[in-house]
Amino acid sequence: MAPNITPDPDKARMLRGPILMRTEGDKESTYDQRLLELGADHDWMHADPWRILRIQGEFVSGFDALASMPKAVTVFGSARIPEGQPLYELGCDLGKALADANYAVITGGGPGLMEAPNRGAHGADGLSVGLGIELPHEQALNAWVDLGLNFRYFFVRKTMFLKYSQAFVCLPGGFGTLDELFEVLCMVQTKKVTNYPIVLIGTEFWGGLIDWIKARLVTDGMISEDDLDLFLVTDSVEEAVAHIVEAHRVLTDGRLIATPDDEFTPVHEVLETVHHHQI
Repeated sequence: MAPNITPDPDKARMLRGPILMRTEGDKESTYDQRLLELGADHDWMHADPWRILRIQGEFVSGFDALASMPKAVTVFGSARIPEGQPLYELGCDLGKALADANYAVITGGGPGLMEAPNRGAHGADGLSVGLGIELPHEQALNAWVDLGLNFRYFFVRKTMFLKYSQAFVCLPGGFGTLDELFEVLCMVQTKKVTNYPIVLIGTEFWGGLIDWIKARLVTDGMISEDDLDLFLVTDSVEEAVAHIVEAHRVLTDGRLIATPDDEFTPVHEVLETVHHHQI
């Protein structure tokens, strides 16, 4: 018989890299912070070579877990939008629409507008993937993730988003969302990734930024006017998904890349393959 106890409310669960721990408060630092900041309390010659092995191991774990990914779309947005808000419902609708179009949905695995697309995809029997990151404050992968990984290092996580998705949708969000948006725009502009449609959902939210890009970056010659064609701004989930589908019909090296009309890999088959790789 299970003991009649409840978890200590003063101790939160926290992910430290891939490890789940119960803790009494925020972490003083993260792996990323200790890697990047000067003045570390250890000798570089002894510590950093070992750190390289941890970074290498994180890449290997990510590649191994995601090797069998079907075609997928990454969705980013604010972690601070709670359930019941219109934007949260929009995120759920987006996740469902992407799953109905036979795309897996990848998010940062957190709450808010990351949880909502995961929830929509999960409810539509699509593959819902969360790639989390170690942060100083309490966090965990949301409950709607079917396949989840948690990373210590932002740059490893960003590689996984780009390598294993074929499109990017940006819901309204803060610095983290903007960071991902501009990194993906740079990658597409410099042709590091191709056939990679980018969609911003929320014309009112993104309007001011787009006006500034046109007024400053285009006018001052810092980007070309054609670079404005790298992304679509819309309020419509249907238009967003249709734009991605159509972009993926573009010929690449003389052949069509995978489209939502192709055979769909069931979620359980993907997860069984991942499990097999881990054994």
